[in-house]
Amino acid sequence: MGIFDFFTKERKEDLDQGLQKSHDGIFDKLSKAIAGKTVVDEETLDEIESALIASDIGVATTVKLIEALESRVAQDKYVNTEEVYNMLKDEIVSLLTENNTPDYEGFDIPFTYPYPYVILVVGVNGVGKTTTIGKLAYQFKKNGKSVMLGAADTFRAAAVEQLTIWSERVGVPIVKQGTGADPAAVAFDTVQSAMSKQIDVVLIDTAGRLHNKTQLMQELSKIKRALQKVAPPVPQDIMLVLDGSTGQNAFHQAQEFTKATEITCLAITKLDGTAKGGVVLGIADQLKVPVKYIGVGEGVEKLQIFNKRQFVDSLFKKK
Repeated sequence: MGIFDFFTKERKEDLDQGLQKSHDGIFDKLSKAIAGKTVVDEETLDEIESALIASDIGVATTVKLIEALESRVAQDKYVNTEEVYNMLKDEIVSLLTENNTPDYEGFDIPFTYPYPYVILVVGVNGVGKTTTIGKLAYQFKKNGKSVMLGAADTFRAAAVEQLTIWSERVGVPIVKQGTGADPAAVAFDTVQSAMSKQIDVVLIDTAGRLHNKTQLMQELSKIKRALQKVAPPVPQDIMLVLDGSTGQNAFHQAQEFTKATEITCLAITKLDGTAKGGVVLGIADQLKVPVKYIGVGEGVEKLQIFNKRQFVDSLFKKK
């Protein structure tokens, strides 16, 4: 499969529409910064820098991009608007490549036989964590994989109920216990059941809080130990879900979670309702944790595999 083969016209349109507000914000700011310029001088670079920071890409990542852009511009002196856009896009893709963000190709799973592919899902309440699990279940099932859900967020009855609704909607089994049950026990039972039924993918919801980092770390460590009693290689991923519409707050949440526990990948939701989509770039760059999924709409099909080139092309697409 080629890098962009899975990106159908419909999925590309969904991405463009989902990033429309972010695109308009960053495009308008950059247009004002470089409109009518024939030479990209220090003043122009300062204006581009301000435009990127205002787009929630973040100061540290913006500084890297401006330094790279300055180096390239110094070689030519004269560049037109189109060249500036292309340089900027190339430098962003290069930055993401350096910081361990691969180009994922569809909802494939690593070969883990005889063990299931297990994703522990973490994130604060309200970011779309449980909904993301439901959408992932749908996408994996659509891709021909058998899926099981584990309701290990046992501190909120609503979380278990919501995940149960998704299991029924998607048509996949769920393992759950009563409110207040031991999350590690639920996770253990989920993977044990998945092993016995030869399930391909297991998605385990966990408690959505971060008021006590020590407690969070202890709880997730306990869950991982429980899982490894059943299947030593699991979980293969610990995925942090972030609400992209919160901009830099999402970045700060990601910082806190990565301090509290190991995070192997990110899912960033609600990008369709915000002009702060640039935060995706800053988070991936600064945390060195790959963005794996992005949410660009409410429908189940609107949860997409993150592809850095396609994302950057949509974000900086010329009108």
